[in-house]
Amino acid sequence: MSRHLKPITREEHLRFVASRPSVSHLQVPSWGDVKPDWRAESLGWFDGGGDLVGAGLVLLRPLPRLKRYLAYLPEGPVVDWDAAEVEGWLEPMLAYLKGRGAFSVRMGPPVVARRWSAEAVKAAIADPGARRLGDVEATVREPGADELADRLRRSGWRRTGADGQDGFAAGQPRYVCQVPLAGRSLEQIQNGFNQQWRRNIKKAEKAGVKVVRGDLEDLPAFYELYVETAGRDRFVPRPLSYFRRMWTALTAEDSDRMRLYLAHHDGEVLAAATMLTVGEHVWYSYGASTSRRREVQPNNALQWRMMCDAHERGAAVYDFRGITDTLEEDNHLLGLLRFKVGAGGEAVEYLGEWEYPLNKVLHKALGLYLARR
Repeated sequence: MSRHLKPITREEHLRFVASRPSVSHLQVPSWGDVKPDWRAESLGWFDGGGDLVGAGLVLLRPLPRLKRYLAYLPEGPVVDWDAAEVEGWLEPMLAYLKGRGAFSVRMGPPVVARRWSAEAVKAAIADPGARRLGDVEATVREPGADELADRLRRSGWRRTGADGQDGFAAGQPRYVCQVPLAGRSLEQIQNGFNQQWRRNIKKAEKAGVKVVRGDLEDLPAFYELYVETAGRDRFVPRPLSYFRRMWTALTAEDSDRMRLYLAHHDGEVLAAATMLTVGEHVWYSYGASTSRRREVQPNNALQWRMMCDAHERGAAVYDFRGITDTLEEDNHLLGLLRFKVGAGGEAVEYLGEWEYPLNKVLHKALGLYLARR
């Protein structure tokens, strides 16, 4: 099938996003405004009749002192990922980006490869012989995913990193945890929680934890907890200006694109989180909490309120985002996996991130530079 690709306006891009049930929040035009170090462009694929049939937000990162770019489509592009037609989508994209000065292209096809039920993940964690989730028999293998991966390899694409194993590797997570909401009542969703989750929600309610929605003025309260969380969990925090820019950019595009929730107890904010929505997909984006008064379980109360609100607005999926693939007890991220799966979430493996070197010398030089950092 003949398709051609050209830049499209934000309005065209948003109309296309609105026509799809699920598009990543990293593939809406406003995400480019969140990343000022990158130059953002909306690209559109058109069929022979002139209809827009695919779209992608591409971020272009310039190389210092050279007019050459790393091109990145996080969790995109949004096209029909049929293995038999993959070249028809990607070849015009590579040709266009090469003409724009890109020396390397990275993308994250939004294609699910495997799923593990909450019960399967729980059993895997308890199994002393299981080292990685990827080595455990999946509950569901999505048809066509392996064939698509083979087709990408044959076309010259390579999966990034150490075959993209860790859910927290550079780029976007390959492994995530998702709670299905579609066709389920709130009672059914809560019945999917493990005993600890249900007990903690009741504890928070009894203790008088109140979860409220915040706005731009409440971001400093969230940020204070976020910095504390970063110190405790050993990651480098983003600056407050990043979250302000994120709020301003995303809510300008859609007033309900980003929400902020805060869990209060006795006049103090104990936990806070941001929630993002595109179509029928809701993401828990950034979370933060204090070590104080953990016994009143503010985090469970916060997540339950966010799930209830996602359900009320008709979301099909509540996405906890990244989880670790490792099942080893000494990994500090295993507790986070237990917490997310405890809410009845299934572990989901995407196809991962893939790269294509348009200029092999510059692509290799960038790889060496990143490896030394």
